[in-house]
Order: sequence, then C-alpha cells, then structure tokens
Amino acid sequence: MRRFATLLLAGTIAVSALATAAYAENPMVGGAAMFANKTIVDNAVNSKDHTTLVAAVKAAGLVETLQGAGPFTVFAPTNEAFAALPAGTVETLLKPENKDKLVKILTCHVIGAKAMAADVVSMAKADGGTHKVKTVGGCELSLKADGGKVTVTDENGNVANVTIADVEQSNGVIHVIDKVLLPKM
Repeated sequence: MRRFATLLLAGTIAVSALATAAYAENPMVGGAAMFANKTIVDNAVNSKDHTTLVAAVKAAGLVETLQGAGPFTVFAPTNEAFAALPAGTVETLLKPENKDKLVKILTCHVIGAKAMAADVVSMAKADGGTHKVKTVGGCELSLKADGGKVTVTDENGNVANVTIADVEQSNGVIHVIDKVLLPKM
C-alpha cells in the first residue's frame, strides 16, 4: 500500500510537471499566465496591461465574437498605447453613441486567421519585406519583419512594434503591440 501511494504521488507530480510545461512556452502578459487552452478574451481579462482593451472590447460588444472559434490573430495594444492617444479619445470612444467607431477601430486589430510571428516573417520575406493583410474590420495592415522584430503599420502610417509575440490561445494568437492601430476615417 505504501509503495502504491508513493507511485501515485510520483505520477501526480509528473502529470503536474507536464501540465506546467505545456503552458511554460506561452509568455506571461501583464503579469499573468496566458493559457493556450483559453480564449483570447479569457486570457486578456487577466492581463493588467490590457484593462483598457478589455473595457473597449466589452463596450463594443465584441466579447462573444472574440470568444468564438476563430482562428484570430489579435494585435493587442497595451494600456500605455491607449494612453498615448490624444487626451479624451478613449473616454469618447467608450460612449454608447460611438460604438460603431469603436468596433471599427478594434476589428482593425484582428485578422481572421492564426498568424504566428514566424508566419509573418515568412509572408513579409516572400513579399519583398512587407506583407499587406486585410483585417476583420476591413482595414489594411502592413506587416514587416526586420532584424527579428515585427512591426504593424496601419492605414495612416502609424507603426506599432510587436513587444510580445506568439501568445497562443485556443482560438488563435495574440501579439502585444505598443500603439493603437487606426483605420482611415
């Protein structure tokens, strides 16, 4: 009986170690573990660096969409990226009367496919250094890979750097960026 208990304990420890290793590959975001078996929204709500994004997604009514099957690639701006917008912009966008504009901005951060950083690098290289892609919101983004860094340029020429890449989700991938991407209005 004692030997069985020892084997059971060893097995439990091994399974626990495997479970930890399965999630160890995903980078931490905003001080929180990101789990590959959770959706984009389920993980984002735990990131202290993405509270503004989560509030915007809720205000825009996009929670259900981003919890859907996907796959999605989300370029997720940090709170600092939103704070860098002109004063009052975020507060104005969160008002119910600006929901359509908010939806447009947020969906211009989403691609309807799963594109890991290596995919972006390959696509950019194949296209001479820059790969253009349409977003769910109908915007065109320019993805560029240079010297191991990936950047995303919106329709207005604003360049966002990918600061944390390849945060796998059950319904896609998140790449953390340092600027808010804006559609031409």
